Amino acid sequence: MAQKTKSTGDERLDNIGSTLSKAEHFIDKHKKIIIYSISGIALIILSIWGYNNFIYGPKVIKAENEIYMAQMYYEMDSLNLALNGDGEHPGFLEIIDNYGGTPSGNLSHYYVGMIYLKQGLFEDAISELKKFKGKDNIIGPMATGCIGDAYLELGDQDNALKYYIKASKQSDNSFTTPMYLMRAAWVYEDMGNWDDAIELYEKIRNDYRKSYEGSEVNKYIARATAMKNTAQ
Repeated sequence: MAQKTKSTGDERLDNIGSTLSKAEHFIDKHKKIIIYSISGIALIILSIWGYNNFIYGPKVIKAENEIYMAQMYYEMDSLNLALNGDGEHPGFLEIIDNYGGTPSGNLSHYYVGMIYLKQGLFEDAISELKKFKGKDNIIGPMATGCIGDAYLELGDQDNALKYYIKASKQSDNSFTTPMYLMRAAWVYEDMGNWDDAIELYEKIRNDYRKSYEGSEVNKYIARATAMKNTAQ
């Protein structure tokens, strides 16, 4: 019994030795290719590290410093200065051109879209806001909802409704969600879709009672219900 176990163990050792030998042979035969491959991977890693630390990183920091004045002008409602700069500090358009791949460049699309929306340039607003990639819980849904606002101003109720619903689902919170549910309900009312409007109003009442819209929603439910009964 002991001899059998030893024999099996020897066979395993032989198999391991054979495998190692084959591996050594393969490495020896292809060592140039392997060295070049490893060197190539190392070069790629070093290039990425160098880019992030010496090019992209400083560019991100510089963009953050550059956007500050444009944001100040926006808050002051000096929209043209925010958009085009003051001759010394860049506006959002220049930041997009110079720092398009940075977080500040991305955020500038949001600001430019909002400025165009305020200026009545609705198609331009839509274009800019669609370029903004917002993953946070507030600005992201607001950008989406403002696309809905722009479409509504253009008389495109279907797209306005689409983006209001999208904005309401983008982040579940007590600020943007009920706000865009309410706007979607208003569009349904304008379309005469009273049941859909009432359904959204009731969702606000049931799920977001403590929001501003929740405190106002009962009167909208009553109005929509009355209009529904009149239309029947």
